[in-house]
Amino acid sequence: MKSHATRARIRVLIAKPGLDGHDRGAKIVVRALIDAGYDVIYTGLRQPPEAVAQIALEEDVDVIGLSSMAGSHVPYCQRLKKLLLENGLDDKLWIIGGSIPAPDQKALKAVGLDGIFPAGTRLEEIVDFINERCQ
Repeated sequence: MKSHATRARIRVLIAKPGLDGHDRGAKIVVRALIDAGYDVIYTGLRQPPEAVAQIALEEDVDVIGLSSMAGSHVPYCQRLKKLLLENGLDDKLWIIGGSIPAPDQKALKAVGLDGIFPAGTRLEEIVDFINERCQ
């Protein structure tokens, strides 16, 4: 993880992948991250992997976070991983939260996600995870 010496605050991108139209949880996480002192960029709904990679690159984020409730997170993350590698973003902390069944968690770890936060995860746990890895 790169040093944050030149920037005081951790920058986090929160995106809603693909056709997922449920964003209440994402907005709650965004608010918690802002309250924790992070700079947060929220993409809004229905973002293709290409848009997420482009925004992460343009905004020079430290964390790429996805909020998935639609069930297509494994193939989506497989596509996004390739784009992160192509754009030199593979050193970013990469997390996902939402409706993530246990079998999908193993598949997502194999793709390279650093943190997986199923529905019901305490907000403090997400904040602590980011803090521990981005200092």
